Amino acid sequence: MTKRTRLHSVDRYPANEAGGRDFAVGDIHGHFSRLQQALNAADFNPERDRLFSVGDLVDRGPESAQVLEWLQRPWFHAVQGNHEEIGVRYVRERSISAGHYTVLGGAWLMDLPAIDQMNIADALAGLPIAIEVETPGGLVAIVHADCPMPTWGLFIQFLEHSDVNHREMKDLSQWSRRRLEQADASGVPDLRALVVGHTPLREPAVLGNVYHIDTGAWLKDGSGRFTLLDLQTLETIPPMRGRLQWSD
Repeated sequence: MTKRTRLHSVDRYPANEAGGRDFAVGDIHGHFSRLQQALNAADFNPERDRLFSVGDLVDRGPESAQVLEWLQRPWFHAVQGNHEEIGVRYVRERSISAGHYTVLGGAWLMDLPAIDQMNIADALAGLPIAIEVETPGGLVAIVHADCPMPTWGLFIQFLEHSDVNHREMKDLSQWSRRRLEQADASGVPDLRALVVGHTPLREPAVLGNVYHIDTGAWLKDGSGRFTLLDLQTLETIPPMRGRLQWSD
């Protein structure tokens, strides 16, 4: 399975032609060994299955430097999260101070040689803001934090064709917690489902048709885990047990 060519800020994938499963996973934050364990537990088959990440692949965890290796895997696809954006800004612009980036978990990148920093920044800068995946039940979309416009179609049209306030819309899509904070269950009407991460929860949560699947596998206290969402069935592994719950 080969990756589709990116058009502007959106990657589009057809239905899984290999007959396998498509999964989405929450924030990884440099815990790729734990992610592999979760994939093994789900009998993930890299010859047939695909994995889509909601972003925040790096920072905070001990294996962030493995990000290039994972991005080269033909079955692994990711959107750009706010931590990828921060890393790019640190390397390319130095608009993030070393002290601030250290607090955010970026010491691993700062400790690398300059050429390695640039290679990683180039890879992270090339990630799309949004991913669309065709499924038998309809279109499923993935973005890091939220769709900041009333419909997905308007958001994608804006990303692909507008230069006005593009940064503001991008920032909202990578940072917003409005939907969770307001318990907004209105959903995104022109999608089967929208899948996001960014906010750690004790259990995955569904508001309307928006699936929040960052269940804190990266938390230092070990209380979290990876949640895999099957994009065809919209069922989670492990199964969803409860209601909206914030993680401490």
